Amino acid sequence: MTRHAAYPIKPPRERGTLRALALAALMHVLLALFLYFGVHWQNSTPVGAEAELWTEADVPPPTPAASPAPPPTPAPPALAQPAPPPARDDEADIALQQKKQQQLEAQRQAQQLAEQERQRQQAEQQAEQQAEAQRQQQLAAQRAAQKAAQKAAADKLKQQQAQAEKLRQQQLAQQQALAAQQAEELQKAQQLKDQQERQQKLAEEKKQQQLKAQKDQEAKEAKARQAAEQQAAKKKLDEDRHARLAQLQGLAGDSPVGNGLAKSGTGSGSGGNASSAGYQDKVQRAVRPNIVYSGDLDDSTAVIRVRCASSGTVLSATLARSSGNSAWDAAALHAVEKTGTMPPDNDGKTPTSFTITMKPRN
Repeated sequence: MTRHAAYPIKPPRERGTLRALALAALMHVLLALFLYFGVHWQNSTPVGAEAELWTEADVPPPTPAASPAPPPTPAPPALAQPAPPPARDDEADIALQQKKQQQLEAQRQAQQLAEQERQRQQAEQQAEQQAEAQRQQQLAAQRAAQKAAQKAAADKLKQQQAQAEKLRQQQLAQQQALAAQQAEELQKAQQLKDQQERQQKLAEEKKQQQLKAQKDQEAKEAKARQAAEQQAAKKKLDEDRHARLAQLQGLAGDSPVGNGLAKSGTGSGSGGNASSAGYQDKVQRAVRPNIVYSGDLDDSTAVIRVRCASSGTVLSATLARSSGNSAWDAAALHAVEKTGTMPPDNDGKTPTSFTITMKPRN
């Protein structure tokens, strides 16, 4: 079925062509013979004929009906006619009969040939009709087979398309399920990441709090150590002062001059450390514009010892007590050094030595 559908439909080959040509040639030969004999028969010499000639004088006049019959007239003498030879007439009749028989035979043969030709043509027509009917049946069968094959191919194509659509739907459903699973996994991963980040942030905050607590503890310890050191130094200075006073008292005796010297050593004088109550505020107002600090504004306290010339020029600035914040300590020292000249006190003179207490919050 597939092989027939692959090639175009061709009409069946005609049969009997040579036989038809041979019969046509035979009919032409017979027709030529018939025409030849017919023309030859018509061109043959006709047989002679005899006739009697009469004049008006020899013809009797008509007689009236009422009149009695006239006496019979004697008949004119008959003309003597020569009789044809009998042998010649017989030969002509025989030849004529033979020709007629030949013509009849030729006509009969021609009729037979025509009848045979007609029968042959009818047979050929019937054969052609049968062949045409068979060809039409074959064509109908081929068309039916082609239609069946086309229908089968269309059904198969529809089935394949349905299977392909079903497979596509399954693949689409699988892709959607996979996408949903991936989205869920990504969401879980993002939640886990966020949780880890929160835990890490909490850990960092806790670590920062621990570091800050540790720094605060270290700062407190440092302050405590510094306070202990300052107290120890102060105690040592007091002991040294007491020792020097005792020594001076021992050298000078109990005279009131020695007591006056001892008292003058702690007085304010031109080189003393005494200052008025509002001098600290003057110094802080002069120093604070020069502070450059970006740290925390807490209650850290730094005590700076300053030595000045009589003109107020800063000779040195040292950290007498640290605040525990090295950045604030450095900023306070730098601000004092940058100030350069300290303001005079209420008496118009600048103390040669004094301390400044500075806090970031202030």
